[in-house]
Amino acid sequence: MVDVQGTVADGFEPVRDAFAANFARHGERGAAVVLYREGEKIVDLWGGTKTPDNDGDNSPEASGDGPGPWAQDTAQIVRSVTKGVAAAVPLLLHQRGQLDLDGRVSTYWPEFKAAGKERVLVRHLLAHRTGVPVLDTPLTPAEAIDGISGPRAVAAQQPVWEPGTAHGYHAQTYSWLLGELVRRVTGRTIGRWIAEEIARPLGLDLWLGLPEEQRGRVGRIAAVEALSAPAVQGPRLRPKRSVAEAYRDPESLTRRAFAAITPLPDENDPAYLAAELPASGGVATAEALARFYAALIGPLPSARTARSGGRLFAPATLTMARTEESAGPDRVLVVGTRFGLGYMLHGPACPLLGPGSFGHPGRGGSLAFADPEARIGFAYVTNGMRRGVTADPRAQALVRAVRTSLAAREA
Repeated sequence: MVDVQGTVADGFEPVRDAFAANFARHGERGAAVVLYREGEKIVDLWGGTKTPDNDGDNSPEASGDGPGPWAQDTAQIVRSVTKGVAAAVPLLLHQRGQLDLDGRVSTYWPEFKAAGKERVLVRHLLAHRTGVPVLDTPLTPAEAIDGISGPRAVAAQQPVWEPGTAHGYHAQTYSWLLGELVRRVTGRTIGRWIAEEIARPLGLDLWLGLPEEQRGRVGRIAAVEALSAPAVQGPRLRPKRSVAEAYRDPESLTRRAFAAITPLPDENDPAYLAAELPASGGVATAEALARFYAALIGPLPSARTARSGGRLFAPATLTMARTEESAGPDRVLVVGTRFGLGYMLHGPACPLLGPGSFGHPGRGGSLAFADPEARIGFAYVTNGMRRGVTADPRAQALVRAVRTSLAAREA
């Protein structure tokens, strides 16, 4: 029986029950869930082990400070949840008048116009419409994090569909597309920008490029299953073709998109954690992610910033973030998906709290999002990585519990 730590506000006990049940029903290893409402934290739960004991390597060198229980300040690599944090950067640059979302990417990054990409717009990049979800020559793990090979590869890559005419999840290439665009516009790496303009002012334990001195706080992920079929729920692109089938096909966009880094990097490797990969390499606590999303939609009374009382998005920016840009058959994930500008939107493939929710899941389980109508910022992080891209059963159990709690309070 896992000892669940933390607190919940009156009326949100179903969230605690669902969190505890995840350990019994879904094989949870170590995890945390945090909920903000109207800028105040009302759920803060954690439990399990920081370092699962069945993945074959529990040495202090591999897992920070060695085996131990998950603590309130345990951080975790959150994979594609990072995309939602990174997407705030171009939106905030646009809000500050430094980036035109309807401008061409090549205006800021001239080399990018090669191979038929001269008409790609910044908004295409954010909405997974660029047509560059794959690389003809995958990068090695070392090349993926060197800051040079990735941008050079996506700039040279020929699109696999005409940019702007369709969408497909840029699972790995999003890192180099977005990271290089931000560097060209600001002169700073995206990790540094997030640290200086978001994490530090809001007091977030969130890093894109983990400092060495923070390594001991990071939970070690459990052994990842062989990449055979990233499961995604939702309406299928073709009635007889599943995501599993697409992934087994070495020529499919599904397989090639996830294999843009080959072989798969070791996500517990300190070098990988220190890299700045905005598609997949963020490290954060559940507290930091929930607080981040809460700050997107409303002020945080305790934020250490003078900007809008701790609120990140102006109303117009919030509207842009969650306005549908891409919907329907996803060329990579096979099922139907919905995207705003950098954020997944509520739908069958990515069930969130309600129609107005926006955020991002991470392959393997983690999830973070905001719901402006419910005034909610939500985050769940885990080190028990399951096969799947979206709609993880543990995360969905927690979302349903939040929905139940809100409904009961309004009854």
